[in-house]
Amino acid sequence: MTQAAAQGKVWLTQDAFDKLTQELEDLKGPVRQEIIARISAARDEGDLKENGGYHAAREEQGKLEGRIRQLEDMLNRAEVGETPADDGVVEPGMKVTYKFVGDSDDEVETFLLGAREMEDAAGGGLKVYSPQSPLGSAILGSSKGDTVSYEAPNGKELKVVIVDAVPYTG
Repeated sequence: MTQAAAQGKVWLTQDAFDKLTQELEDLKGPVRQEIIARISAARDEGDLKENGGYHAAREEQGKLEGRIRQLEDMLNRAEVGETPADDGVVEPGMKVTYKFVGDSDDEVETFLLGAREMEDAAGGGLKVYSPQSPLGSAILGSSKGDTVSYEAPNGKELKVVIVDAVPYTG
């Protein structure tokens, strides 16, 4: 099984997919060429041991290549624009409203279950949690009205009630 298959699909809106595709093209084209030119110019200056510009450009190149690999992997695994069924079942692409057990009905929180890179596309301050996050993986497949428990990163067990789950129409 490939790493991409092991990690599963990433749900993205068409807008988010297009933005990430454009970012990848920019990084592979003009941005990469500009960094290569800076490395070459710094190398031409001579002694590389004491050449801060050379080392900074090489470090930037490493970060760039990492981001390129991340984008390629995500775009290869993307499920684009397929709005899930409006059946109240939590799955990627759903806008989920929940509350912690014991909280009042007006203390709810809402987020989009999808790729973290969709946060910009979601706009309006809507948080985005991935299906791999502790909360996201715990509620995946649950339905409106279900109570689900999960372990928070600090080790504490938390219980939430799914108040609503509707397709994200962004």
